[in-house]
Amino acid sequence: MPRLSEVLAALETLWPADRAESWDAVGTVTGDPGQEVTRVLFAVDPVQEVVDEAVRLGADLLVTHHPLYLRGTTTVAAGTPKGRVVHTLIKNDVALHVAHTNADKADPGVSDALAGALDLRVTGPLVPDPDDPAGRRGLGRICELDHPLTVCELAERAAERLPATAQGIRVAGDPDAVVRRVAVSGGSGDSLFDRVRAAGVDAFLTADLRHHPASEFAASVGESPLALIDAAHWATEWPWCELAAAELDQISDRQGWGLRVHVSTTVTDPWTAHAASPVTTSPMGAPN
Repeated sequence: MPRLSEVLAALETLWPADRAESWDAVGTVTGDPGQEVTRVLFAVDPVQEVVDEAVRLGADLLVTHHPLYLRGTTTVAAGTPKGRVVHTLIKNDVALHVAHTNADKADPGVSDALAGALDLRVTGPLVPDPDDPAGRRGLGRICELDHPLTVCELAERAAERLPATAQGIRVAGDPDAVVRRVAVSGGSGDSLFDRVRAAGVDAFLTADLRHHPASEFAASVGESPLALIDAAHWATEWPWCELAAAELDQISDRQGWGLRVHVSTTVTDPWTAHAASPVTTSPMGAPN
């Protein structure tokens, strides 16, 4: 069986820490470099439910996309939610490793997995990594559809292919507009609006879109309609877990490690219910 240090070295080749954004907190959070690793669990969030799942599974290593402590802390007391996570990990000899924006930029990365889940053909990154001479790494992806779909049909495909969440899929723009080229970005994507405008796409599928940025974006595209398709943050990033697990499986096979690699299906999206507004035919749908 490999040591944790060997597995982490392999993960570093997939998602080098030095490719993460400067504000990010990636890398190993807990774990003894000398401990043996036989079972690995991939998940989006390092929350208590996922850590408990890792313990039940007998995992020696938990790999998550989101950091446990993004902005630092002064305590890991078990009386705090994140402190309890740390205590559970250490008491049960479960290492925690984070691949966040370094996995976003990777080739293949988070947005490649999102595109793959939606059967979109990737043509390149939305924001190319200037340090990649091949032009394949970077944030987001520009994609083409095998055949045109309406905005509504693409949103319905996202609802069918991505993990179900209470939010579902929201659309801004003409539902009947035709989409041939689409930009995608796993996780929060409204910081990429300028890049999307310049990309010559018909739609942008991402997550966490807010009222004012979305409204201003819609106004700025003017005579060149560009639809927004907004999915749940967790749902757009979960496909990466399957991609990442498959990559580690391949490394394990080449090295003869015999690792057992799993993907968590625990839904860690924070929203738990959705109440749809009633359909109105009145042009003045807002209450007086």
